[in-house]
Amino acid sequence: MHISAISYLNTAPLMWDFEHGTAEGQFDICYTIPSQCARELQNGKADIGIIPSAAYASIPGLSIIPGVAIASKQAVRSILLVSSKPINDVRTVALDSSSLTSAALARVLFEKCWGGARQFSSVAPDLADMLAENDAALLIGDPALQIDRSRYHTWDLAEEWLRFTGKPFVFAFWAVRDDAAQSSSLDLPSLFQQSRDHGLQPQNLNQIAHVWSGKLGLTEAAIRRYLTTNIYYGLDDPCLDGLQLFYHYAFECGALPRAPELHFAEPKPALI
Repeated sequence: MHISAISYLNTAPLMWDFEHGTAEGQFDICYTIPSQCARELQNGKADIGIIPSAAYASIPGLSIIPGVAIASKQAVRSILLVSSKPINDVRTVALDSSSLTSAALARVLFEKCWGGARQFSSVAPDLADMLAENDAALLIGDPALQIDRSRYHTWDLAEEWLRFTGKPFVFAFWAVRDDAAQSSSLDLPSLFQQSRDHGLQPQNLNQIAHVWSGKLGLTEAAIRRYLTTNIYYGLDDPCLDGLQLFYHYAFECGALPRAPELHFAEPKPALI
């Protein structure tokens, strides 16, 4: 089976068993940006993908792998609106072209919290270029973690969503094409939940922090704090409530089509 995964730090714990453990070698894995994960699942190049939540509203024939997500129940640190101006002076917004969900969330927050319509454009995630042509820039993932926030006005979108709704925000989750799930004998929910659990074990988090510290120029302590405090890797009832509310608001604001009912992949008995 082909997996399309996101090449950001926040995916590293989810991929532990696929890179280091019992699932290593069982899947063909490709790493890319969130919007491309969605495209590969949509066009059949991938059987399983960690898709932006927004993509579920427009790709038919998917089931969510239960229990696992990239979510946040507080400030997330890696989804930032950045500007040299106060929010009331922002009229044009450059949206990171890597993003689907955060771009839709930004539109919801402007509509519901920050005074209505703005002009949006989708561009490559280069902050200097984005702000040269726009009043504000939306950055996601590793580039957002590397921003010196003392130089700008910044708004953490997960924190703003929580302030507005009181609910967690779900940025991404694993989804499998229904045809691939039906033809596979693997217990996908168990495989992906166990990989997450193993990736979050302290000794494995230490290894992840060591590797990614060199990549991002952040301290190992900052990376561990991000992965254990800012990111929530479950898909529990509060997260599902927040996800459903996001779909409702995004449709209401014209940021997404109406999302289908949530459909989950079923566990399968282990082969004896």
